[in-house]
Amino acid sequence: MSEMLRVKGLTKYFGGFLAVDNVSLNFKPGVLTSIIGPNGAGKTTLINLLTGNLRPNRGKVFFKDKDITRLPTEKRVKRGISRSFQIMTIFPSLTVKQNIQLPALSLLGENRGFWSRADDYHDAMEWVEGMLKEVMLWDKKDVLAGELSHGDMRLLEMGIALTPKPELCFLDEPSSGMNPVERAKALELIKRLATKGETTFIIVEHDMDVVFSLSERIVVMNRGGILADGEPEQIKENKEVRGVYLGEEV
Repeated sequence: MSEMLRVKGLTKYFGGFLAVDNVSLNFKPGVLTSIIGPNGAGKTTLINLLTGNLRPNRGKVFFKDKDITRLPTEKRVKRGISRSFQIMTIFPSLTVKQNIQLPALSLLGENRGFWSRADDYHDAMEWVEGMLKEVMLWDKKDVLAGELSHGDMRLLEMGIALTPKPELCFLDEPSSGMNPVERAKALELIKRLATKGETTFIIVEHDMDVVFSLSERIVVMNRGGILADGEPEQIKENKEVRGVYLGEEV
């Protein structure tokens, strides 16, 4: 497959404000891509359009050559697209294990009655156990999610996004609010999962250390449009990108 995701002329207005301006991009399977840009550049709006949280005013989105522009989020998940959010979206009053169980059972369609024990669903539980070990939270499976450290909450959120075994996963600022130790742990996880090749990652991130340590490709947005698109070294040497970032972060 030459292209996993194709975006053509994507445009989004909020009233009179142009948030995403005629964006066209292609994403190949197995290429870890970061989308960067200053605040207000349109990064998160673009991700919301690609994952179905927003509808575009104009343009098309194709996933594996199928038009998904008007497809709701839940149907995109079933097609193989998942995401984590900039704002935490875990269930704090449930245990870590229960947070992972919910998307697993939902995806498997295990509707055997409200009073059935979740642990009776052996396939789902094996799946859940594997994911908890993958995101390094197995030893905290019975802890309430709201009692986790911020870094572990982020790992849990990644686990929730990855439980449906997506072919394409968007991570919106996965290192946000983390201390250096937590950030290193999260980067190790993303690198390991990306290396497996089962899931293609597209990351929105402000931390340039994270971006340049992870990315094979970097897309730079500014004022709703694409300012630059290339390999990390190309982006580092791009004068327009340096101008947007005042030559500091890159």
